[in-house]
Parts: sequence; C-alpha cells; structure tokens
Amino acid sequence: MKKLCFIAGCLSCSGGAFANIEKITVYGHRTGLIGESISASSGIIGQGEIENRPMLRSTELLELIPGMAVTQHSGSGKANQYFIRGFNLDHGTDFSTNIDGMPINMRSHGHGQGYTDLNFIIPETIATVSYQKGSYDAKQGDFSTAGSAYFHLTDNPKHQQLDFTIGEDNYLRAVALGSIPLGNSKLIGATEWQGYDGPWQDIKESVNKKNALLRFVNESKHGNLSISAMAYDNTWNSADQIPQRAVDQGIISSLGSLDTTLGGSSSRYSLSANWQNEHLTANAYVIDYKLNLYSNFSYFLNDPVNGDQFNQRDNRTVSGGAISYQFSDVLGSILLNHDVGVELRNDNIDNVGLYNTQSRNYLSTVREDRVDETSYAAYWQTQLTMSPQLEATVGVRYDYIDASVNSDNHLNSGDANDDLLGFKASLTYLFNENVAGYANWGQSFHSNDARGATIQQDPVTLAATDTVDLLVKSNGAELGMRYFDEKHFNFSAALWWLSLDSELLFVGDAGNTEASDASTRYGLELSAYYWLAETLSLDAEASFTHSRLDIDSQNDRIEGAVPVVASAGVNWHITEQWQTSLRLRHIGKRMLNDDGSQRSEPLTVVNGLVSYQHTHWKVGLELLNLFDSSDHDIDYYYASRLPTEPAEGVEDNHYHPIEPRTLRFNVSLLF
Repeated sequence: MKKLCFIAGCLSCSGGAFANIEKITVYGHRTGLIGESISASSGIIGQGEIENRPMLRSTELLELIPGMAVTQHSGSGKANQYFIRGFNLDHGTDFSTNIDGMPINMRSHGHGQGYTDLNFIIPETIATVSYQKGSYDAKQGDFSTAGSAYFHLTDNPKHQQLDFTIGEDNYLRAVALGSIPLGNSKLIGATEWQGYDGPWQDIKESVNKKNALLRFVNESKHGNLSISAMAYDNTWNSADQIPQRAVDQGIISSLGSLDTTLGGSSSRYSLSANWQNEHLTANAYVIDYKLNLYSNFSYFLNDPVNGDQFNQRDNRTVSGGAISYQFSDVLGSILLNHDVGVELRNDNIDNVGLYNTQSRNYLSTVREDRVDETSYAAYWQTQLTMSPQLEATVGVRYDYIDASVNSDNHLNSGDANDDLLGFKASLTYLFNENVAGYANWGQSFHSNDARGATIQQDPVTLAATDTVDLLVKSNGAELGMRYFDEKHFNFSAALWWLSLDSELLFVGDAGNTEASDASTRYGLELSAYYWLAETLSLDAEASFTHSRLDIDSQNDRIEGAVPVVASAGVNWHITEQWQTSLRLRHIGKRMLNDDGSQRSEPLTVVNGLVSYQHTHWKVGLELLNLFDSSDHDIDYYYASRLPTEPAEGVEDNHYHPIEPRTLRFNVSLLF
C-alpha cells in the first residue's frame, strides 16, 4: 500500500517563531491533515484511491467524499444527483465544484441551478480531490453552502498508459495517457472514449462520450505555469424515472420506459491557465458549453394529446479568472499568514430555452432567454498561529452579482443585482500530536436563477408571479475532532448546524427547481479508517441529519432530504501484485413530500474490484451491484398521468432503479 506523508502541527510556521514541524506518515490514500484542515470535515483524496474505487460511472468521483452520495435519475450523459448533509443537491446546487481553477457549477442553467456535470473529467488525469464540507474558508463562494470540492489535474502522471475496459450491455471504454518532457517543461495528453447501451429493455442508451486533455506544465525557480485545453462531447438516450403504478400494472418493467425518445447531447470545451509562485496565485479561463436535453416526467398530464415531453437547451460561454496574494507578518508573538484575493466570472448565455416537443420534434416555445450574468468577489483571510497548539482563522468575503435577462416575453426581461458580505471564523487546537479539535462558523450563499429575479409573468399560465432574490444567504457552524494514530487508526467526528434563507425544491412536471421557504439542518458525521497492516485497511463513514423548513406547520419536511448516508470498505493488497476492494454504500429513506407521509425505501449497494499488476501491465475485474439489488437510485413523489387516467393525474412515487449486477474487465498497458 502506498504511504502518503503530510505535515502535522503548524505547517504555516515554516519561517516563524513556531517552526517546530513534525512529519507523520499516513498509510492509505486519504489524508486527514491533522491541524492543517480548517475543519474536521475536510481532506484530500489521491489518485491511488480514485484508481482503486469500483465505480459504475466515472461521474461518481464525488462519492469519494465521506458522507456524499451520488445517484442518477436519467441517462449517462446527464449530471448526477448529489446528496450531502441532508441536502438533495439536485444536480449541484449548494455544493461548489472546481477543476484547475475553473468553476463547474452552471448559473441560470437550462436544467437546474448550479448544474454540475462531471462527464468531461477523465479520472486518470486527476492528481487529487480536496474537499471541504461546510463553508468556513473565505475562498469558498457561490454554491458552497453545504461544501466544496476542487479537482486538481496531474502534473506528473504515474504512468504512461493505454487502458481498455469491456463489460456487459456493450460497455466499452478506452483511455490513453502520456507525457513528453520538454526541458524544464512537460506536455501531458489524455484521451477517453466510452460507449454503453445500458440494461434497459425499451431503449439503448447509445452513449458516445469523447474526452481529451492537453496540458503544458512548466516549473522554474520563478514559479509554476500550467496551460490546459479540455474537450468533451457526448450523445445519449435516456431511461428516465418511471411511475410505480406503471410497473405494478404490468405496463412496463422496472427497466422499461414510458417515453423511448428521451436523451440529449452536451459538449464542453475549455482553455485555462494557472500561475503560482511563493506569494502570487493567478488563473484565467474560458469555457464553451452546450446542452440539448429531452425529458418527460409527467407523461400526459399537461398535454393529453401530444404528451409532456420537453426540451431544455443551454448554450453559453463562461469566462473569468482570479488572483490572490499570500504574505506573512508577526504581531508580537503571533504569526500572521494573510491571503487576499479577487475573482471575476461572466456567464454569457446565448440561449437558455424550454420547449414543448414530441419524439424530439419541436411543438412550441415555453420560454426562451438570453442571459448575461457577471459576478465579482473579493476576500481577505488571516491565519493566526498563537502557539504550536493553537491556531485561528478569520476571514471576510464580499460578492456582487449583476444579471441582465432578455426574454421572448418582454415582461420577463430586465436587470437584477445583489450583493452579500460574509464572515468566516475557525479555531484549531492540537491537544497532542494525535488529537486535534475544531470550532468553525461561516456565512455562505447560493445564487438563484437570474430568470427568477426578473420574472413578472408565468410563461405557461400567464399569471403574475413573484421574483426571487438573486443571492440566498446561509449560516453554518461546526464542532469537530480528529484522532490520528501514526500507523493504525484515523477517526474524525463533527457536529454541524446550517440554516438557509431559501430552499430550492424539485418540481416534477417542470423538471427544474423553484425557491421555497427557509430551512434548518443539523447533524453528526463520523469517519474511521483502520489499517490492520500495510496491506489491509478498513474504512467506515456515516452521516446523520435532521432537516426541516422554518415554518409553523406540520408540512415542514424538506422534500428529497436524506437522514442517513453511510459507506464502508475493505482494501486488501493480497500480494505485491494482487489487490482487492469491496465497497458498500447505503442511503436511508428519503423524504418525498412535505408532511413526511411519503418516503422512499433505503438504497444499499455493494461493488467489488480485484486487480493484478505487473511491471508493465495490469488487469482488473469490477463486479458492480454485487448482490443484484433492485433498490432505487432516486425517488420523487408528484402527479403524473398515463393515457387512460383522469385529467388531474395521479400522485405517485416515480423512481429510477439502480442498474442490475454487471461485470467489467479492464486491461492496462503501463510504460
């Protein structure tokens, strides 16, 4: 098993009064960062753990974060559903994601606010994923209410490799990764292609996913420069969520579809540059993004003749950058490390549209908009090292967003702007070299869809409607501790609390989210990692959450909230060459309506992997959904209508099943 090293104690004290640095060796791939984390709920995930985690979809990378659950209610080309800290994040709202300095969450998106599609990421090109649950760092901005994750592209691939995977249901995947030295520089290239038909009875997913990365890296005594070009293109068909009654009545099977013409296409092309030296960090990026998505969640409820299929489009250019400056000084015996920065982002959305369709043929326009949305941010954060044991961090962040909407209905056109000042504070105390305690408090926010901030008339009913605030504030706090034994045991626990000024809830027949009441959540998170030997490790993680709307009513449940998320795993290096991994994931009963009368069944799935690695080649076998569970990936409760049903439709549970047991075989050539 690989050994990772990090610095315990006051890493920031490298040049100050408390330069007493102790080195600790961590067995495994997940590091706890004793004393360095701003929270008990933060950490770093390395390529080793990514490589050895059995995954049905590469977009399940975020599930490496303790307490995060990732599911899917549609086709393989669509952003996943995410759950963390009692949030049904839908496709990404309230959890911020970033890769190589570029934001992944999409504002005012055609399918959902904060839309987070990870299909463009090639897992083999990721060096680390650093995560922070909660929002206690001044660098965390929009969508970071429940936390954030940062994907870091590799500068030093462990191997040059050719990778081939085949599996059931015509699963095919090929990856090539290599690098070329150019003096003090390096050129890294990677490509990925994936095809997949899926296990569905009425459709073939016909996934055709293509990814490419070209990265230039230069390291010198003056600083480090990286320039990255990324390309992604995908087409697919979708087996969307289905009503329980259609299965019970024998109309379709649990792997069937009521509308076999769903699916879509998406692309993402980007160019980014990053520069870093001892004091200065800067980045700039430009992203060209498109989505063309066909869905049908209510079947014949709104249009008994043509059906309720709709098309959502999003065509935009995202550009921006950030610059920060780090410096230190001393106040008496207190070492101060400052981090001050500014950020800029512009979403120039040429078209974000919603259309009525039948079998992917255009029928009518519900609404069509052009949106220009620009955000500006500035922050200052100071870390105060008061002793080798005690460290505090205080920060302030200011965000301003300005949006302009040009709608096909002039009543819904207009301008909106909003700003927010947020404060952060954290305290870390090292009781000894093995135990650290944390106390954190922070304010954060998510932005709302700009169209909701300018709307005056409902595009369907033509009734007058209220606008929403462009920015929605949150307050959160955490008490935590982490215990670390040098060779055997790593344990962390956190009690947390979070309030949000306005909840975003999923609307079934519209396929998007709308603003709702304020909410409060609190919970307990536990993580434990035990190394029985250098070759055998166990891990277990559990998150327990209580979630409610802040209203004086029995109907105060938050739809989609998850009370329990748990996972466990065993990693065993049987010999130098043989390795096995067994993973269990559990998602508790999700709340499906606001009075708590409807809940989903829990989801439990087990995945396994076994691999053999020689010097220049590696073979692996993945067994996904080992026990062939028929649990549901996702559940919603809302009204829909089948052709023979009453005009008002039927309230029912709508679900997407997890995929049946499947086997995949992998061969890698390593150079």
